[in-house]
Amino acid sequence: MKAIVCEEYAPIDALQYREIEDPQPKLGEVRIAVRAVGVNYPDGLLVQGLYQAKPALPLIPGSEFSGVVESLGEGVQGVAVGDAVMALSLHYGAYAEMVCCPASRLMPLPQDMPFADASALVLAHGTAHHALKQRGALQPGETVLVLGAAGGTGLAAVQVAKAMGGRVIAACSSAEKLAVAKQHGADELINYKDTDLRKALKELTEGKGVDVVYDPVGGKAFGQCARAMAANGRLLVIGFASGDIPSLPVNLALVKEFSVVGVFWGAFTRREPATFADNMQQLFDWYQRGVVSVHIDQQMPLSQAKAALDAVMGRKVAGKMVLLPGA
Repeated sequence: MKAIVCEEYAPIDALQYREIEDPQPKLGEVRIAVRAVGVNYPDGLLVQGLYQAKPALPLIPGSEFSGVVESLGEGVQGVAVGDAVMALSLHYGAYAEMVCCPASRLMPLPQDMPFADASALVLAHGTAHHALKQRGALQPGETVLVLGAAGGTGLAAVQVAKAMGGRVIAACSSAEKLAVAKQHGADELINYKDTDLRKALKELTEGKGVDVVYDPVGGKAFGQCARAMAANGRLLVIGFASGDIPSLPVNLALVKEFSVVGVFWGAFTRREPATFADNMQQLFDWYQRGVVSVHIDQQMPLSQAKAALDAVMGRKVAGKMVLLPGA
């Protein structure tokens, strides 16, 4: 089979697209013929050695995919050859034409969900849902600021916050990205490239401040948000797409009485599998009712994974990028 292989922790350009042996399912595993792969920011961090974990090399990047069950390992029950499935929170291995993974990490595709959508829903929407529901305890009527609101997880947060009854302020770096956020439900828009973010938030909240901030960006915007929080607010730390991990003057949290809350979705899925399953069922229900959707910026052949990762890491993608093995 063909796969994207990371031989060493190095710049994205060092990735190789080459032939490797077909994987064979072990005890409790299933082999899937991959139809679509979601491209995510952590994939780019992983291959460069910049992620929290550094698995043994060589490795195949990619944490979410969809496809068709091709063969079963010993002891597998509840899954049949020919089933359409999607992966739930793999560590890596998805940038390939075939994947073997534990049957416990698979879920049947909801009815009428395209493979591309199935490969791009779980991580972005799962992160946003967990962040706003379990970590942010968002309540109907509260104000939610979403930074990077046109990115994969940012756009998902806009949709999920609206589904939960929030008033959503979307912040992006261009008018084009803001238009995408507006299309997906944002109530208010801020272009933080040409607007003072803190001042705009003060005006939009009439001086009260923001109840919940969803921040996958980090950098300068984090500090501006910390100064624009409402009392009892929750500043959710999702990631650092800007490349800058900010620091917090903790006296701000004391004086303004807000909380800084970390969100590590991958750890949550392993620590609380029952809650994670409930979250996914709610997301699938919302998807089937049109409450949330997957915005796919572009679909590219698996062979062009380096270009896809460069676009995601450069924050040039609105919504999600999807790779198509065999295309």
